[in-house]
Amino acid sequence: MQALRYYRASGSNPYDNLALEAFFLQHCPPDTCILYLWQNQKTVVIGKNQNAWKECRVELLEQEGGFLARRPSGGGAVFHDLGNLNFTFVAPLEQYDIGRQLEVICRALRSFGLDAQKTGRNDITVDGRKCSGNAFQKIRQAGCHHGTLLIDTDLAMMARYLQVSEEKLRAKGVSSVQSRVVNLRQLCPAITVETMAQAIVRAFGEVFGLAVQPFDPASFDWEEIRKMSSSFASWQWRLGREIPFSYEIGGRFSWGGIQLLFSGNGGKVSDLQVYSDAMDTGFIDQLPRYLRDLPFSPSGFADALNPLAQTPQYATMVADIQSLLRANTHSVSGEEK
Repeated sequence: MQALRYYRASGSNPYDNLALEAFFLQHCPPDTCILYLWQNQKTVVIGKNQNAWKECRVELLEQEGGFLARRPSGGGAVFHDLGNLNFTFVAPLEQYDIGRQLEVICRALRSFGLDAQKTGRNDITVDGRKCSGNAFQKIRQAGCHHGTLLIDTDLAMMARYLQVSEEKLRAKGVSSVQSRVVNLRQLCPAITVETMAQAIVRAFGEVFGLAVQPFDPASFDWEEIRKMSSSFASWQWRLGREIPFSYEIGGRFSWGGIQLLFSGNGGKVSDLQVYSDAMDTGFIDQLPRYLRDLPFSPSGFADALNPLAQTPQYATMVADIQSLLRANTHSVSGEEK
């Protein structure tokens, strides 16, 4: 290793920040290790092969101004806010050393008197509680290692968007591993995002034994980065992955009971089975054609039934089904088949 470079992102948009990380990975100079520090505002980031609706209450998150992002690396779902600091190491494969890179973070934590340890699936813990999760990606010429640091994250908000509910969404894909987490400020009030960022940069130089030089953003190809950001923000990348899922919801009303069984892949409904003891079989038979081929969204399903409600004899039944769907918009989660 001949050089250490450092960059701190100024914005909190997850798609821009992931794009800049991807840019570093694509254009990593030889014999150079890059340290990139960044933050996202109210964001759930899922791994490359995860089902978004299984890991996150997607619609609730987005209705409340949050972001769903998918990263190119594996691993589980994480919640980011401005009380969380993200770090990324990028290096040519010959110098890419996960153990050494994790040691940078552990050394920074130990500088605050914390007994940081590397454990489990490449997590970092203090006193047996997780404060950092890490994930990894390699391309032909370089490797990327990134992770979170919980400094003063809103843990209630984390549970609001990531908490598993009892809804019957069954989805293939990689599941997140639940761990006990802790905010570092709870353990050491002297830690802030800024003091931790400074400690990481300092530890970066100490572990690698070289001076850390800042990156000049004027040297970045911002047009390429903007294109990457658009790709990360796209529905196809975030939600349209070829990961099968099924979703079941039902209820009973004055006109009878109903059970809707959705099957899908690529983020869209491919088939729908409707079971009901309603007397009006014509109404039940019409439901699938309004809901097939839609992007997976309980509230979107409800809206798609609006035309059917224009038939007076169906208005009450449609309204009841729409209420059922919208009531479950905020609690979609899942379990493995």
